[in-house]
Amino acid sequence: MAGDDGCLAEQAGTLLTSAGWKNWPTARDTLLYVSPDELRGAEWILASYPFELGGLPVAWQVSARAHSTSAMTEWNAYFTTGTPPEALADFLLALDARAEPDVGFDGPESVLTALTAQGWIRDIDRPATTATDPAFTSSVSLEPLPDLVHDADPRTDLVGWQAWVEPVLGDPYLWCATFSASVPHDLVAAFASSLASQAPVLRRTLPESTEGQLTVISLS
Repeated sequence: MAGDDGCLAEQAGTLLTSAGWKNWPTARDTLLYVSPDELRGAEWILASYPFELGGLPVAWQVSARAHSTSAMTEWNAYFTTGTPPEALADFLLALDARAEPDVGFDGPESVLTALTAQGWIRDIDRPATTATDPAFTSSVSLEPLPDLVHDADPRTDLVGWQAWVEPVLGDPYLWCATFSASVPHDLVAAFASSLASQAPVLRRTLPESTEGQLTVISLS
């Protein structure tokens, strides 16, 4: 719930550049990063404002393809403004480390295991697909995919992992993330594990909606 501190573009971009990914601006006013093998891509798309998730603009779109010459991506993951940079970074590191970014072998249980190992609680009604944090402000769940979420699988009844934070029930979401149906579960598990981590994070500013819900340690 600590938000992105206004540095979601900078932190992810620095990580990708240090990993050897090339980048260039596009005609749509976005910034595209591509891995050395050209199988992985990450695009800062906030300026083009392509669509929203949970009423928030999508900031990063991450994708993978089976062959460098393929024009079609196998899967896509979308992260809105406010997404914790640490969770996005761990997702990108896991993606960068994979030999085959388009193929996964773990099942959805790996995502829930990553969350419950950090103290999250399985939903009583949907224990095989949904978990929430102990304060019931953050959730990760397998859900029908929103419109405009692209996946190479053409079926219309697909589900994909979605994550969101709602600091106060009924208030606007703090951030949302959506993973298309073919995103390997182990990559989502890396994101989920980072999201649920109890490790402190460095922030200069905090979202107003989280006031009184976070433990703040001053470094001054």
